[in-house]
Amino acid sequence: MAGYDNAAVQQLNKFWSMLDDMSENNLEEYKNFIERQLREGAEFYSPPEPHACIRTAVLGPKKGVLYINICSWKRVPAPTSHNNPVPVCGGRLESITEQKECSVVDVAFNPEVLQMIEKDRQERENIHLLVLNFIQQQHNLNLSQSYKLTKDKIKGSIQDMKNRLMTPKQVKSTSGPQSEPAPSLLQQISSLRLAENKVDSSIQLSTVEDKKPAKPGLIEVISSIESVQREPQHHLTVCTDDSGSGRSLQLNVKLPGVRSVSQCQLSISQDDILLEVEDIYYLHLPLPDSVKEETCTATFNKKKQTLTVTVTVL
Repeated sequence: MAGYDNAAVQQLNKFWSMLDDMSENNLEEYKNFIERQLREGAEFYSPPEPHACIRTAVLGPKKGVLYINICSWKRVPAPTSHNNPVPVCGGRLESITEQKECSVVDVAFNPEVLQMIEKDRQERENIHLLVLNFIQQQHNLNLSQSYKLTKDKIKGSIQDMKNRLMTPKQVKSTSGPQSEPAPSLLQQISSLRLAENKVDSSIQLSTVEDKKPAKPGLIEVISSIESVQREPQHHLTVCTDDSGSGRSLQLNVKLPGVRSVSQCQLSISQDDILLEVEDIYYLHLPLPDSVKEETCTATFNKKKQTLTVTVTVL
């Protein structure tokens, strides 16, 4: 995203003025607002969670066994109405070797969809058929329409599932416009913290979408498309404090072309970091040690166009 147009800048200025006024006249309301945005953003950027796994046969072009992990992911939007298609996001197809070679792929739905189908057997079967049709189209496979649920909710490891799904993809419906994340309020809030020495600081930036509860009705296959984002140059360092008893991780990311921290969307969990700059950069980095998410801080040096993220190791 190269920048904002004049109308957007005017809207942001009004928003910042509102926050300034709130912080001066009602500090408690300001604090609650910031905490709510951080909480909702963290929920939206939480990683996918396993829900169920189905096993089916690949009839062509090469015969084999396919396991499909069905996941719950808040990043996937919920259907906007009963008659609208059900959004679904798919990951890459991988071959694994156990006793015999087989393949595994992951699909993700909004948690609301998976909660609703638990109450309705017919809708649950419809979702499973949707999954089979979606995988056939996305990976050009000929799949058997017969399947069975496996005993385990996931085939393989949770980390592998995350890596396959957390790729720069956008969700698109075949019967409507592409779903795009709404501009982050935190991106606007972060600009309140710009330092005079050309260094931006913020602890976490996340995109929050409004979601409306809806029951899946008319189900249509949708597809995902690859983004043009690329992985930025980065370096992760393990640091030890002076006493030698505490450790922290420091991640330095070079972001040429980025002019402000408000362009960045940064999310962290105990075991990984996700950084996105719309249409430019994407970095998903597993961490070597578990960390305390609440200790995360990030600073952006405008002159060097470098983002530095620091977090304490558990």
